[in-house]
Amino acid sequence: MIAARFTGRLGAFSLDVELSAGAGVTVLFGPSGSGKTTLLRCLAGLTRLEGRLTVEGETWQDGRTFLAPHRRQVGYVFQDAALFEHLSVKANLLYGRRRAGLGADGAFDAAVALLGLEPLLARGPGKLSGGERQRVAIGRALLSEPRLLLMDEPLSSLDAARRAEVVPYLDAIRRQAKTPIFYVTHDLTEAARLGDRILLLRDGRLVDQVTADAAEQGASERLAARLAEVGAEELVAELALGGTPTEVARLAVEALQRRQSDA
Repeated sequence: MIAARFTGRLGAFSLDVELSAGAGVTVLFGPSGSGKTTLLRCLAGLTRLEGRLTVEGETWQDGRTFLAPHRRQVGYVFQDAALFEHLSVKANLLYGRRRAGLGADGAFDAAVALLGLEPLLARGPGKLSGGERQRVAIGRALLSEPRLLLMDEPLSSLDAARRAEVVPYLDAIRRQAKTPIFYVTHDLTEAARLGDRILLLRDGRLVDQVTADAAEQGASERLAARLAEVGAEELVAELALGGTPTEVARLAVEALQRRQSDA
């Protein structure tokens, strides 16, 4: 169980969030500037605000304690894969194992299989696609055996095809991993697909918490209402402006139109 409360200011931005989460994927969802990444960085210890954080009963932060990031046993996947360019895929993955004081073993083989990395092990990062790079970054984070896995919009830098390539692997991690995962996105479809629970943030505050099923239904209903109001092209433009890749937005609107036509 994760229990946290963070409060404070960073320039003009103010964060005041209290949350608790168990196993599975907790999605931090909201528009740009809502505090998603700031909250993730507070969990990692990369940003220090007033508050408290306990992980499985162990205090990582309170009024007297503040564990440095390297002592928090956190795996962090950034928007950019941030691989070591001079190392092979296998060596990048083993870097995660070395952080945990381990080497190539059954857990290594399992992560490679889970993420479909076997054909890539001998390659350098420069010979990988964007989706492949992100899969390696996720594997490296998993192989550090974190007690908490943090993902900060890991699909945001990918085009529609590469996003579609990576999502099934993230879904497999959601189903198999026992490590609590916090996943940042502002894409409601992505949130509903990958999350077990979704925390809705706005202006540095937690405004609601919903299940993934409720979010998916709400997204569908909201999009259907908006489609009737503004039309397909305007809805595509609005989704693209909100951060959804244009082609993904177009496909989503076309699928919605087909469902309405069949109903």
